[in-house]
Amino acid sequence: MKPEKIETFPASPGVYLMRDAEGQILYVGKAKNLRTRVRAYLHPSRDSRYQIRFLMERVADIEYIVTDTEKEALILENTLIKKHRPRYNINLRDDKTYFSLRMDPSEEFPRLTIIRKVTRDGARYFGPYSSASAARDVLKQLYRLFPLRHYPLETCRRRKRPCLFHQLRQCSAPCQGLISREEYANLAEGAALFLEGKNRDLIKSLTSKMNEAAKKEKFEEAARLRDLVRAISVTVEKQKMVTDKGDFDVLGYFRNGQNLEVVLLFVRGGSLIGSRNFTFSWEMDDAEGISSFLNEYYNRDEYIPTGILLPIAVNEPEALEELLSEKRGRKVSITVPRRGTKAELVQLAAKNAETAVREKAERADAAETILAELRQRLHLTNLPRRIECYDISTLQGKHAVGSRVVFLDGAPHKEDYRRYRIKTISQADDYGMMHEVLSRRFADMEKGGAIPDLILVDGGPGQLNVLVRVLEDLGIPGADTASLAKSRVERESRGADIRRSDERVFLPGRKNPVVLRQNSQPLLLLAGVRDEAHRFAITYHKKLRSKEAIAPAVGSIPGIGDKRWKKLLRHFGSLKELQKATVDELTAVPGISEKTAKAIREHLKQA
Repeated sequence: MKPEKIETFPASPGVYLMRDAEGQILYVGKAKNLRTRVRAYLHPSRDSRYQIRFLMERVADIEYIVTDTEKEALILENTLIKKHRPRYNINLRDDKTYFSLRMDPSEEFPRLTIIRKVTRDGARYFGPYSSASAARDVLKQLYRLFPLRHYPLETCRRRKRPCLFHQLRQCSAPCQGLISREEYANLAEGAALFLEGKNRDLIKSLTSKMNEAAKKEKFEEAARLRDLVRAISVTVEKQKMVTDKGDFDVLGYFRNGQNLEVVLLFVRGGSLIGSRNFTFSWEMDDAEGISSFLNEYYNRDEYIPTGILLPIAVNEPEALEELLSEKRGRKVSITVPRRGTKAELVQLAAKNAETAVREKAERADAAETILAELRQRLHLTNLPRRIECYDISTLQGKHAVGSRVVFLDGAPHKEDYRRYRIKTISQADDYGMMHEVLSRRFADMEKGGAIPDLILVDGGPGQLNVLVRVLEDLGIPGADTASLAKSRVERESRGADIRRSDERVFLPGRKNPVVLRQNSQPLLLLAGVRDEAHRFAITYHKKLRSKEAIAPAVGSIPGIGDKRWKKLLRHFGSLKELQKATVDELTAVPGISEKTAKAIREHLKQA
């Protein structure tokens, strides 16, 4: 890369692209001043920044695209990163799926649903929550305080009486007209304030309504509001208030070599409600990494708070503030607090990031020890870093499926999970089914690819022999194999004592199984892999069975696929109600024409 070329760059906002000798894009960056920013990479002092030195040694050319504003440069940078996935840019991935609660205020009687993706559709979103079960726990607690409806309104209104949740006082039954729209709107607003952490505002509002009801001698209503205020107070009394008010995200980070560990703390309504961790490779400056992280993270339809607290200043924060404010529809500020509670929160986030790095290192060391012990006990050729496990699920030969799960360094690697639908075996033949699944999987090895360090099958010597035979037939040598047989319940020959046998590991060429010490870490790892393969297989098996349960009734109608059937069943609540539906009721479903409705009616009559 010739320094003279940089002097021809414009002193205006834009995006620059660094390419190697083969023309591959290595890095995409943005700048308020393209010439000044790119010149900094070629400055002699850059050699002291080891992260940048390795990048610049590979750069053969730098191109640029001029934009009118810094905000446009941010948008273009994000678009180009998603398109090209450069080696030195952030690959923003975390190992969890986060969930949110959604309430659409435009509905007649708003309800809360659990969703994965936050979109700008006018609805209110609350969270995030680290799992669907965590979100469901919140809903379970919320329904006791605010009895909102649980199911789609069309489904509820077809009922002749309120659902069980109404009897449990966890639903106000708006579908049956047992609550007015105004009263229900007050419940929904109270639930929203509760989820936003605005508990003091909520308690103040409810107390005012309680006093007003008492003055009007509506003592039952006043007593209900009194009990609600008490329940909310008990629920939130253990929450730590970190600030007087406001919603903001707090960012902390810790550099571990070429990796950045980033932690976001979520403060909603003044309460710290949760956190989220990210790890990504970053070989540039920390400030530039944080700026790129913020641009990509909030571009993924995540909730944007009114403020973002950072540990260090980023380059040109004004453009990012403008972009986020436009996406949110309200002013968003990016600040670096120096003192007070907010500064303490930034320090807390950084401490969490450092702790996360240390815990990951400790887990990696523990996993290494477990894998080494497993290798020793089973006399494996290699350290079993990649373990593949296979299982079969069937019911009298019907809906037979196979599964493959993969564990890397002792942890599930779900991107490599696979499901197999048995195609050649129609009767109950576990060995034949296992042979088909393994043959289909390892036939791909002839095209290249790494052999797993350990191939595990669920079962005994029979399943293991099938695995060994498949590998021999395909000419795949040197793979470590084993089977894990579940423990069995045994009765003593003399007496009524019942005991459970040990889990047994079978190895090729060995008559007697290896019995690992019960509850030892190597055995728990193998059992965990085996159980995960079983879970994955049986989930697919149940899915196919449930499809067949509907199939005889719905059959095959031109223009009606799985998605439309699911839509119809959701609309009418059950197959029984769908069969009762008239043509007019069917055409009321979006996407169902009169011709299609008549075909559905005719088919369901014959089913």
